[in-house]
Parts: sequence; structure tokens; C-alpha cells
Amino acid sequence: MQVLVHGGAGSDPDDPAPRQAVLDEAAATAAATTDPVGAVEAALHVLESSPRFNAGVGSAVQSDGQIRTDAGIMTDSRAVGAACSMPGIEHAVSVARVVMEATPHGFVSGDHAVSLADAFGIETGVDLWSDRTRERWAELDRPADGVQSELAWIEDRYGRTDPGGRDDETDDEMDQPAQTATDPHESTLGHDTAGQRPTSSDPTDHDTVGAVALDDDSGRLAAATSTGGRWLALAGRVGDVPQVGSGFYCAPAAAVSATGAGEDIARVTLSRRVARHVERGCDADTAAALAIDEFAELTGSTAGVIAVDATGTLGSAYNSAAMQTARATDR
Repeated sequence: MQVLVHGGAGSDPDDPAPRQAVLDEAAATAAATTDPVGAVEAALHVLESSPRFNAGVGSAVQSDGQIRTDAGIMTDSRAVGAACSMPGIEHAVSVARVVMEATPHGFVSGDHAVSLADAFGIETGVDLWSDRTRERWAELDRPADGVQSELAWIEDRYGRTDPGGRDDETDDEMDQPAQTATDPHESTLGHDTAGQRPTSSDPTDHDTVGAVALDDDSGRLAAATSTGGRWLALAGRVGDVPQVGSGFYCAPAAAVSATGAGEDIARVTLSRRVARHVERGCDADTAAALAIDEFAELTGSTAGVIAVDATGTLGSAYNSAAMQTARATDR
């Protein structure tokens, strides 16, 4: 089994070492499993349970003061499942897997997804707040007079800080020249392989988590992505993560997970774009870099991707300040 995981593309983490340790644990846990679907689910369980990431516990808070989680999962046979807008669900990836394996559907949302989770023994009603998100929310003065007021209130706040309350990326970070990856297989802050920085000076938070896996023996692939959304999104907002081809994608050529500015990722179907480059003859690392170059040119925004192709090549690219990743293998 080969596994690559990410902890989100965004600003430099305040304390990267503990986050990296969790990512390393997630990758190692996944590599010890026996199939790629189980591998990506196991990896995300570790990350969803850590308040250091924006998935499960520690997720972003929406404008109504509620936390709602989303996830998607897919295999190389194009079996797919997604679930979104789920209050009280720590392991959103497991709900997505239930949708994929136990229903005739590809996507289930909201309270109905929570009911589905409960019916299949997935814990519901979990307290997803972390100390930092609770403190951050308590500092805010939310309007109480309807959606129009909430929209005006979040206009300059949406996505401006991560759920842990870290500062935004600075304009200087956004203007750094891109660098080329030297070893896409190392456990690092990621590899800035984009061809250019986005021109936007509006930094945002992206701490979505994701995993891709290849079973070397069977050649099977899987991808999964999980998120708590973005800080102070309008209540009910759903981003790219549970949208197949955007936040995640898997085909016989490659498995891909994306992270970043969700609306923009969805506009260009970023994960499908990476897989398409592999289908045209690129390896996973080259495909990831090409897709991020295209994403930056088309949207002027920030994102990151990880991928593994059918030959076992791992790839990652991003055009934000940082993207922590980890890899593991059972060999």
C-alpha cells in the first residue's frame, strides 16, 4: 500500500511539528490497512479526530454558529459517495463511504445524511468545537436579524482566518516566487510547484484534509477528502470537497484530493483536471503541478492537490504559503 495525505493548503501553520506528527500517524495507519478504500478512510479518521485540522473536531463555524462537515470518497472503478452539511458528525468520510457502498446514490445531505450515519453505527451528536474555535466565535458579535444581515456581516470575514484563529497569509507570502519540488515523496510542508502566485491579495484559510492510496498488489486506487468548510461561511454553504471531480476524484489512471478555495476549485473541477493530465501521459507529480498552474491562471486563487497514479508515482503541488503532507508505504 502506498499512501499520501495532506493537511490543507493555506497559511504557514503556527506550530507545524505537532501537525506533521498527526499527518505522519495518519499515513502510517493507512498504510497498515489491506485495501485502498480502508486506507483513505483510516487516514482521514486520524485527521478528523485532531483539532489541528479543519475536519471533524475543530472544524470551521458557519454564520449561524453551527459546525457542519462534508466529505467525499471514490475508487478507480468510479464508485463514489459524498455527504455534506452534517452537524455533529466527526467522521464525515465514513458517511460518504456508506453512501458509496450501501445506497444507490452518490450524494446525501444534511439531516438525512446524519440519520443515515446513525443507522449504520456512525457516531452522531459529537461536539466538534475545539477550544480555539470556541474562543474565536465568542469574540464575534453575530447579527440576529436574518440572512441579509448575516451576508453583510460575513462579507469581510468569510475565509479570512482559519478555524484555529491563525493569522491570514500576508501579502508578502502571496508574492513569493514559485519553487519546483525536489522530492515529492518526503514528509514536508509540501512542494510549491505552481508556475505562478495568484494575483489576488485576499488571503484565505484552507485546512481541509485528504488522502490518496494505491494497493501495489491489486493496482486499485482510492481518494477521499474531508472538511469542516470555511470560517464564517453562510449557514448551509457547501464547497468543493463533496463534489466529485472538484474536491476529490479517482479513475483507473489516478487518485486525487484537493484543498483550497472551494468555490474556485469547483469552478475548474481541479481534481478531475489532475487526473486528466495523467490520462494524457503525465506522471502524478507533473500532472499536479500543471493543474495548479492552470488553476492559478484561471482563478487567481490558492489551492493544493495530492495524487497517486497507477504506476505508483506520488505527486503534490500548491500555490499557497504551505501545504503539509506525509507519505507511507507498507513495504
